[in-house]
Amino acid sequence: MRLELKNIRKSFGEKEVLKEISFSAESGRAFGLLGRNGAGKTTTIRILMDVFSGDKGEIQIDGNPIDYTQIRIGYLPEERGLYPKKKIIDQLIYFARLHGMKRQEAVKAIDYWLDRLGMSEYRNKRLDTLSKGNQQKIQLVTALAHDPQIVILDEPFSGLDPVNAMLLKDVVKEEIAKGKIVLFSSHQMNYIEEFCDSIAILNGGKIVLQGNIHDIKHNYVRDKLVVRSEEADAIRERFGSCCLKRTANELLIQMAGAEEKQRMMKQLTEAYDIDEIKIFEPSLNDIFVEYAGDQD
Repeated sequence: MRLELKNIRKSFGEKEVLKEISFSAESGRAFGLLGRNGAGKTTTIRILMDVFSGDKGEIQIDGNPIDYTQIRIGYLPEERGLYPKKKIIDQLIYFARLHGMKRQEAVKAIDYWLDRLGMSEYRNKRLDTLSKGNQQKIQLVTALAHDPQIVILDEPFSGLDPVNAMLLKDVVKEEIAKGKIVLFSSHQMNYIEEFCDSIAILNGGKIVLQGNIHDIKHNYVRDKLVVRSEEADAIRERFGSCCLKRTANELLIQMAGAEEKQRMMKQLTEAYDIDEIKIFEPSLNDIFVEYAGDQD
């Protein structure tokens, strides 16, 4: 299954929030929708979920307009939306039935997910008796119990300790392996890099960068060297302003161009005791800061 958003525009009053947004995501893969607060991520997600319509553009599944009576979407919001004073099982059944499930099948699916997430003992408790991390896991059950084809996760690891984060990682990998389309929205770039094949970075309501993460990194200008050496201070003194100190023994050297790589490597290794030298490959966090740093 292929999900496509084509030329989506949206304004609220005189403020244009989305400006011709287009991207696609495929079954069995995770896609990262990235951007700073106010970039347009939440508006994009709400249009995708049919909370409200875009002013222009179209959402398609396999080349046809999306039919929300046939496509199941699961959503884990950044802001929690459950009722703190209500019994957990009653809430979960309620939300599952809103997605069209019969009560018996809803109970069966909910009990499976409660067990999978280690939450069965809390089945009949009130939500406000749980820790923040466990409330997050209950919210996740509402997103997955109805077996959605598209899973949207907005800051899914917020509030989770390392053990529960690992559990959620396993669940996400299982959903991807089942052939679901998984959309991530997060500021935690390490998780995006771990799960997502492709990304789109929103800035000021426009997509300023999108594509396969590996390709984006590989096509990045390869004009910097990472050098690790006990003689880092001497190297820095020699190369001056084009040399940035990253740690006590690690430097980032800006070359005049990518074609300088071999010459610079030879020059450094012949003159200094070098422990490691390699082309600098930016992290996704580096790329995000570059493209999302200033918003219109």
